[in-house]
Amino acid sequence: MHFDDIGKCMLLSDAEHWNQTETDWKRLIYGPQNHCLVAEIENRIVGTATAMNYSNSLAWIGMVLVDKDFRGRGIAKTLVSSLLTLLKSCKSVKLDATPAGQPVYEKIGFRNEYVIHRMVKSSELNYQSGESTIKPESLQPSDIPEISSLDNSVFGAERTYLLGSLFQENSDKAFCIKHNDRITGFLMGRRGRNYFQIGPVIAARTSDAKRLIMPVLEGLYGEQAVVDVPEEKTELMNWLEGIGFIRLRQFSRMYLHQNPYPGQIKNYYLICGPEYG
Repeated sequence: MHFDDIGKCMLLSDAEHWNQTETDWKRLIYGPQNHCLVAEIENRIVGTATAMNYSNSLAWIGMVLVDKDFRGRGIAKTLVSSLLTLLKSCKSVKLDATPAGQPVYEKIGFRNEYVIHRMVKSSELNYQSGESTIKPESLQPSDIPEISSLDNSVFGAERTYLLGSLFQENSDKAFCIKHNDRITGFLMGRRGRNYFQIGPVIAARTSDAKRLIMPVLEGLYGEQAVVDVPEEKTELMNWLEGIGFIRLRQFSRMYLHQNPYPGQIKNYYLICGPEYG
């Protein structure tokens, strides 16, 4: 995949009403260790697949798209298999599969880890923020090394490139929570094609996750929002439904053969998105 392909790749993701923007495609291509592939038939791009390579420890496959006129020909399987060949030096490979894609990945050897629920909010915020002794602070450039270290332990791999990119593009929607001058939770987000994606959110407890999410929602001024929540976060999902979110669909987080980098799911409240993990 080249930069000149982005417009054609956007046509594929737009046809599926996916949330990615040109900035997301560029972020995937720019990553020095990433792999981004296209499938072409008669000079027409009919499929895509990408892999974020997190320091050769964990690779994340995403953006597996095939033009509806060319489905059923094994294009998606060929793209993913080609990525796996390029990722042989990577210790672990994961992805978040749609229900339609899950059987394809199972045939390749991927196994289910847990379910993620996509929730969206398009109505007015049905919530009034209360007083709390712990207030989120705006994230500062100097905080990036500390949140990268925290993210590494919770997500399971180092992804400073991704976090730095998200902060640079949406620093006004990046917050952290500190206990005793130490960052114990943070939130980032990005504007998408259809929704503002809130995530990742890492926190010590559910109450902190809520405190991180609220200033972002309050600052969207009616803009639609989307979150991807691990299924075990029932308290957070119930709270989100209470303020107006609805469940749209779900993903299955999957890993290939083994899962040496599971991270700490207890502290991972909102993922960054199915293309990033």
